[in-house]
Order: sequence, then structure tokens, then C-alpha cells
Amino acid sequence: MFHYGVGYGSDYYLSYLIFVLPALLLGMYAQTKINTTFSKYLKVSSNTGLTGAQIARLILDRNGLNDVYVEQVRGKLTDHYDPRKRVLRLSNNVYSGSSIAAMSVAAHEVGHAIQHAEGYMPLIIRNNIAPIANFGSRMVWIFIMLGFILNAFYIDLGIILFLAVVLFQVITLPVEFNASKRALEQLENGISPVDNLRPAKQVLSAAALTYVAATLTAIGELARIFFLTRNRRD
Repeated sequence: MFHYGVGYGSDYYLSYLIFVLPALLLGMYAQTKINTTFSKYLKVSSNTGLTGAQIARLILDRNGLNDVYVEQVRGKLTDHYDPRKRVLRLSNNVYSGSSIAAMSVAAHEVGHAIQHAEGYMPLIIRNNIAPIANFGSRMVWIFIMLGFILNAFYIDLGIILFLAVVLFQVITLPVEFNASKRALEQLENGISPVDNLRPAKQVLSAAALTYVAATLTAIGELARIFFLTRNRRD
């Protein structure tokens, strides 16, 4: 039976600096980017005469998704589509706003509803992985520590669980990019003035950067786990 030695020493901090910190810095930049871009275009009218909720309803109905409801939810950038309840939830500024930011975010979330209705495979895979990924993100370091103290089996189990986290983040990228692509196609189809499509793409691109950062952070964390657990056998 193999056992892993206890103690991180300088490896713990070194691995953080090498594998995790760069991605976290990118994540901070991405979060700043989406906040500033969203705030900027929250003040610019979409010139559609429609609120985010109305745009969402229009796109849903013309795609045959009359049974998907649009609801208001508290917070900023808390917009999401709930596939279990078939509900599109839009934050206050998006739901009742008529800005370019509101238009862009509302159309993006409808993109997820269209994906769900069409059985878009990456979305299905992501939804199925989500429970395992959530569990893995919470428990991975508990299993790693058990592996250091008790048996290598727990480290292997922790790595397998965290692989689900990485896979979830990786599969999220095509899901989000595709939803934005669908959003722009819908807006181009008689909803948004042509001049507002470029700013809309800027809003969606800024949001996409946050998912890229999250993916790199997960990959960096996995590399860190491998780094910390290598050569830990007695």
C-alpha cells in the first residue's frame, strides 16, 4: 500500500504562484472588463423601443418557445436560464432596461433556451456534469488531505472529481460562445439597429472572457494538484 507524505512546505505557495495566480489575475481583469463594459452600455439606448424582457419574449415566441417564462430576479448580472423550470430570469437592469447591455444579455440568455429546446449536446453534457462538478469543487481538497494522511486512493478520487470540474468549465466555453452567436443572429433579424450590433458584441465578448478565465483557473488548479501530489509516496 502506498501512502503520501504529509506537509506542503514551499510547494504549496510555489504551485499557487505558478498554476493558479495567473488565471486568477486574468479572472480579475475579466470581471473588471464585464463590469465596465456592461455599465457603459447600460447607459446607451438600444433604440429598439423594447425592454430586455420584451426582447426576450419576442425571440422566444418567434422560436416557438411560448412555454418559457420570463421573470425578474434581483442582483446585477444574475441573469440565467433555468432548464429545469424552463424559466428565463433577468436581473432588474436587464428586465426593465432598454439599453444595449439589456438587449445583449437578454438575447444571450434566450440563446440558452433555444439550445435547450434543440437538444444542443454541449449544453446537455454540461447540465449532466454540473452536480458532480459542484460536489468535486467542494470536496477535492478534503480528499487530497485524506490522501496525504491515510491512503493514495483518496487523492486519486479527489483528482477524478476535480476532472469533472475542469470538464464542466471546458464544455461551458462552446455553450456560452454558441449562445452569444445565437443572440447576435436573433438581434440582426429585425430587432436591433445595425449600429448597435457591434457594441452588443463587445458586451457578449466581455462576458465570454470571464468563462475563459474560469476555465484556465480550473485547469491551473488541476495542474497544482498534480504538482503537490507528485512524489508524495513513502
